[in-house]
Amino acid sequence: MWTALDNIVPLVTEGGLLFISLYNDQGTASRRWRSVKRLYNRLPPSLRFLVVAPCFVVLWWRRLVKDALRGRPFRSIREYSQSRGMSLWQDLIDWVGGYPFEVSTPGQVFDFYKARGFTLARLRTCGGSLGCNEFVFRKTAASAKAQPQALDRLHAS
Repeated sequence: MWTALDNIVPLVTEGGLLFISLYNDQGTASRRWRSVKRLYNRLPPSLRFLVVAPCFVVLWWRRLVKDALRGRPFRSIREYSQSRGMSLWQDLIDWVGGYPFEVSTPGQVFDFYKARGFTLARLRTCGGSLGCNEFVFRKTAASAKAQPQALDRLHAS
């Protein structure tokens, strides 16, 4: 991931904007999800439901309980595609099967691009939860002279 993020630096013109969205690092939870995703991808397709079914329960039980308590059972599932543009099932497979799974903290990303001559123009975090942090960086005039060094520091930490 860090190599890919470094590779896009020369593609941004001076004063240009860079928009990126990266999975939030949740520590232990992120490591568990990485293991789940690796397992899913190692299984033959006929056995992948053994991973997807428990993931569905973990990710959806709260919403299903809320729907039931509000007298509208399964409403979230029925209306899912209207808000996401894809079916719940396809989104679930996309999430569970998304490997490799790499994460970062907002601070790591900020430091990485600051070392490459970018300033943070906007940040929207997922509030420490499952999801992505969204960044907008602006490439400054001084960035053409900046010496990228953060890659080695990131891998050392």
